[in-house]
Amino acid sequence: MDTSFYKSAMSEEIRDEGRAEGRAEGLLLVLGVRGVALTDADREKITTCTDPQLLHRWLQRAATASSAEEVFRTS
Repeated sequence: MDTSFYKSAMSEEIRDEGRAEGRAEGLLLVLGVRGVALTDADREKITTCTDPQLLHRWLQRAATASSAEEVFRTS
């Protein structure tokens, strides 16, 4: 069986997309459960983000943030 596809750049890109989608869903869930208000622009920022590492940082911040501004801070 040829497994080269699973090591290809295309397969890695597909996995990254899946990671980003999963993290965005998780982020929205955590913020919703914690009662953190989001604007439509905030939701769009989350759902259109394709950077799994950035979404991971936001998800970590969402665990303790009391506002969307805290989640998205740049520092």
